[in-house]
Amino acid sequence: MSELTITLLRLGYLALLWILVLSSIAVLRRDLYGTRISRRRARPPAVAAAAPDAPAAAPAAPQAAPAQAAQPVPRSARGTARTARLVVTTGPLAGTTIPLTQSAVVLGRAPGSTLVLDDDYSSSRHARVFPQGGQWYVEDLGSTNGTFVGEQRISSPVLMTPGTAVRVGRNVIELQG
Repeated sequence: MSELTITLLRLGYLALLWILVLSSIAVLRRDLYGTRISRRRARPPAVAAAAPDAPAAAPAAPQAAPAQAAQPVPRSARGTARTARLVVTTGPLAGTTIPLTQSAVVLGRAPGSTLVLDDDYSSSRHARVFPQGGQWYVEDLGSTNGTFVGEQRISSPVLMTPGTAVRVGRNVIELQG
């Protein structure tokens, strides 16, 4: 092999080593500092979520008034799970309200969570609030700092009653309605 070929192989190997080192540093940095979460300065998510629903309901009223009159009966028959909501009472997101439907609510720092917590003491997927048998339960999802109902750390799903304080990091969340 010529000396030029050996030099090019050495430079290629050196470049691959630097790519490995830089990618390792990027992974370590991401693990140490976590996901970047920007501060919210707009309205709480519940208010923003309610705004798109209102215009959608307004055009439906003139088109099908008899059909809309029949809809409230099934909604009220679903019980308290339909009117329940989670309210953040203490912490950086105090005042945030999330209306509860028949699907689970995931609390954590991950962008895919239902309630994204701007809190260093919360895990990416910290806790889950879910309906079962017409009642709401809270479950810790293996978080580092734990989920607390009252003053007790939970390790299995716990029934949430209205007004019970659930602490996730620096945020205190209550079930209302």
